[in-house]
Amino acid sequence: MNINRTLPELTQDLQPRTFGLKGTIWTIGLCVVFLAGLVNYFFQLRDGLEITAMTDYVSWGIYISNFVFFVAVSLVGSLISAILKLSNAKWSIPLTRIAEIIAVACIMFAGLIIIVDMGRPDRIYYLFVHGRLQSPIVWDVIVVTTYLAISTLLLYIPLLPDFAILRDKMTGIPKWQHKLYSMLSLGWVGNAKQMRIMHKSIMGLSVIIIPIAFGIHTVTSWLFSTTLRGGWNSTNIGPYFIAGAFMVGAAAVIAVMYVVRRSYKLENYFTDDLFDKMAKLLVLLSLVYFYFNINEYLTPAFKMMEGERDLLESLFMGEFAPMFWTTQIVGMIIPIIVLLFKKGRKPLPLFIISLIVIVGAWFKRYLIVIPTLFYPYLPAIEQDGVPRTIEYAPTFAEWSITFGSLAGALLVITILLRYLPVVGIWEMAEYQGIVKEEE
Repeated sequence: MNINRTLPELTQDLQPRTFGLKGTIWTIGLCVVFLAGLVNYFFQLRDGLEITAMTDYVSWGIYISNFVFFVAVSLVGSLISAILKLSNAKWSIPLTRIAEIIAVACIMFAGLIIIVDMGRPDRIYYLFVHGRLQSPIVWDVIVVTTYLAISTLLLYIPLLPDFAILRDKMTGIPKWQHKLYSMLSLGWVGNAKQMRIMHKSIMGLSVIIIPIAFGIHTVTSWLFSTTLRGGWNSTNIGPYFIAGAFMVGAAAVIAVMYVVRRSYKLENYFTDDLFDKMAKLLVLLSLVYFYFNINEYLTPAFKMMEGERDLLESLFMGEFAPMFWTTQIVGMIIPIIVLLFKKGRKPLPLFIISLIVIVGAWFKRYLIVIPTLFYPYLPAIEQDGVPRTIEYAPTFAEWSITFGSLAGALLVITILLRYLPVVGIWEMAEYQGIVKEEE
């Protein structure tokens, strides 16, 4: 990263900008999809979960698949913002704000989709009032809310100097926006004491959020592994979830930074070298995830124990085989191969590969949740003793709510990128040694 700019020039480059035509159309489209999901959620509240295809056996459905996906992407906040900060990797400065925004948006909707899955939102109150610590569900609620709180602080505290810069330097904006920046800056003046407190707070939060981030993915995996079903009864499932989360989180950062680079003309900040570094990181994380995939499927396939045999056959050769092999080959193996070549690590091909990884990751979470529910250890039997066929195909309402939650997360990311500096102005200034501190 070789940027030689004055503070006014940095402010001019990185200050929030209005939407163009494409940005307006994108935002309107997200609003339409989100509102459609909201309408169908109202129907679900009115009519109950019977408008979904979920049953007593397939009781989680795509809502929980979506939850696991949101939790996975949210790990990006600790990956980029915390780990790279603690390792003093200065090349990651342009990425930290984007990573923090993605983390907050995704963990917010991870919590909301759990409420959707509960059917009755008032029951969330009973989880806090009457929840038992013996329950992994209570662990998940605690760790999700804690992770959301720390992620929000990790996003907000580094924004204080930038809000003050926007308050003092940004012109031609509506009065309400100026008042908003003034209020959010909390009277920041940028003296040495404030800077020391801010740096200590950021480093402290970076240390705290790493075990919390690992905890949220581990606890989520425990929700599965403590349920006696083939495919989930594995000690490998915790690190398996974490490895997959690192991979899709890195892909999400790459995708957003490409869009920001093109939309805001920030080629000097989101350089080809930065994309190259992120591509190499994505390859490393994908290889780690590939290793855990081998662990997850090879040993059960070798043993073919009763209770897991039918599940593995459905994944390898049965009804879920097309989706399974597509996610493994197209969503993981091909991206690894492409990114080993320098041309594949250029911004545009890397952006396309990242989108493929993200989509593949969502369907991978579908495969983790849905097929396993089709094959309980105890067979499903009707009252007359006839074996019962377990089926599940998400209804229109489920798809609408699911896409609405995805659109909602993207809408939060879009709005935050619209009104916040996409790269920390003060961080870039500090990196160049042009920050002036006053006692």
